[in-house]
Amino acid sequence: MIRILFFGPVADRVQQREMQIEFVDGMTLHDVIVHLGMQHPGAFSIVSFIAVNQNQVHDKQMALHDNDEIAFMAKFSGG
Repeated sequence: MIRILFFGPVADRVQQREMQIEFVDGMTLHDVIVHLGMQHPGAFSIVSFIAVNQNQVHDKQMALHDNDEIAFMAKFSGG
């Protein structure tokens, strides 16, 4: 299983803070984004920070592994 965490406005758009999806051998971060984007149109257009296992990533072709954790965050404003 892949654990998915959503923070801030991203969580508001998907209407949940956490979910799990089945891991498939050969799965990439891009695959997860496309899969979730089809379920929640517009939610990922505001994502500005992605972390896999608590490490920021930029390569969406990154291979995932069973039991990985992915966090999606948008920019926060405030002061």
